[in-house]
Amino acid sequence: MNYIIGVDVGTSSVKAVLYNSTTQVLAEASYGYELHRNAAGMAEQEPEEVVTATEKAIRDAAAQADLSTGKLLAVSISSANQSLILLDENKSPLSRLITWADSRAQRAADKLKMMTEGQQLYFKTGTPVHPMSTLTKLLWLKEDEPELFAKTAYFADIKAYLFYRLFNEFKVDISIASCTGLVSLKTGQWDPQALELTGITKEQLPEIVSGTTQAVGLTTAAQEKLAIPKDTPFIYGAYDGALSNIGVGATKQNTFTITIGTSAAVRVVTDHPVIDPERRLFCYAIDKGLWVVGGPLNNGGDVYEWGVKHLVDTNAVKNEHVDPFTLANHVIEDVPAGSHGLLFHPFLGGERAPLWNAKARGSFFGLSQIHTRADMLRAVMEGISMNIATVFQAVRALVGEPVSVTATGGFARSQVWRQMLADILNCPVNIPDSFESGCLGAAMMAMQSLGMIDSLDTPLNKQFIGKVSSYQPSPAAVKVYQRYIPLFQQVEEMLAPAYSEIASLQERQNK
Repeated sequence: MNYIIGVDVGTSSVKAVLYNSTTQVLAEASYGYELHRNAAGMAEQEPEEVVTATEKAIRDAAAQADLSTGKLLAVSISSANQSLILLDENKSPLSRLITWADSRAQRAADKLKMMTEGQQLYFKTGTPVHPMSTLTKLLWLKEDEPELFAKTAYFADIKAYLFYRLFNEFKVDISIASCTGLVSLKTGQWDPQALELTGITKEQLPEIVSGTTQAVGLTTAAQEKLAIPKDTPFIYGAYDGALSNIGVGATKQNTFTITIGTSAAVRVVTDHPVIDPERRLFCYAIDKGLWVVGGPLNNGGDVYEWGVKHLVDTNAVKNEHVDPFTLANHVIEDVPAGSHGLLFHPFLGGERAPLWNAKARGSFFGLSQIHTRADMLRAVMEGISMNIATVFQAVRALVGEPVSVTATGGFARSQVWRQMLADILNCPVNIPDSFESGCLGAAMMAMQSLGMIDSLDTPLNKQFIGKVSSYQPSPAAVKVYQRYIPLFQQVEEMLAPAYSEIASLQERQNK
């Protein structure tokens, strides 16, 4: 038997999945690491912790393979995008890993939005101007940490740094590079205008390569830690969102995906770049001839967890001997669509798409004496879903009607939420059995690199998705939500001018 390992390096943990040559799951290994939030807006990781966790996960997954009779064909990497590490002349870290969730570049983003260059760069790179992007992080560091910025010799994302540690080569796949806001969609190379704005050179950045590029020849230290053959090819892969689409077989312009995990996203793969005239959506390269269009949302399952934590009766949890999430789903089953006229805007962590406003804040609207905690819980779930629907509508308007919508993520454990999403979108929603779509997408990219498949649009990934449940929209619920969604958007527009002031008041009060 031959093997492939798909690795997903995420914001809070890394997972490695061992597949056979037909992408059947044989084993998994996972390790977590801390997300440091020591200051307002900070969201950082220790690079060494991420590297060590990744090495352990690969080693543990590979240990389940019988390499005495089979061969480890490749290891392929998926990772979160828009991370940044500052390196010295020896490519040793001068900083922690600054993740996409770090919002300290807000002032730089606000300033860039007001500049002509900001608008030009969006249309050239497909990356919205927001604190998440590498571009705005560089502008922030250049202004606020000039000494650190000046002594930085190289700038890397977590995957480029990981490959450097494993192979002593400084390269990045086109997908990860495209997410930085520094790459031209037209040329697929570092954009001179973006580099001039940040004050760095292309020599300080990794070489951009195809996602199917192989790195071969592990360093002696890396080979000892991984305990795999030294000549095992490592595939550069792509960013996690793009590989998630590939992993669920959504590789056509009419197949949408929605992910609701800690955060959320709406994505569709296209065969050409698609730029939103209203600058609400991203457009990133995946690899040769493939791009992904969509919108990431800050507020997903983390907001639901907040709602459950503060709105579920702790005494009831103890008395009924159930976990709070099970109880939450039970109590909201009897609440009708629309939560008795209560709306919730879920912007507890600011928001990316469709607002691109890190200062956005959450709110209940329509709250009255008739409302209960159960109403508020359902409104939280509906608010997350309506916010996703606004991005879904923007993507649909840009690329056309979907033939199918596949949804994945932790939300799928809730039957209520599955049906609610179909009702709010007014579209059938397919839910595959739980599996690691990012790791599978990485494995598929390895198979393409090795010549085992001709393209990423292959029936192999569909074959091993497993059982898929389909949820049809309920006409009665759809009728209700079609009245509430425009109001949700109207209230959002009304509150938008006040977000900056309330965020400033909170910041001053919380110092």
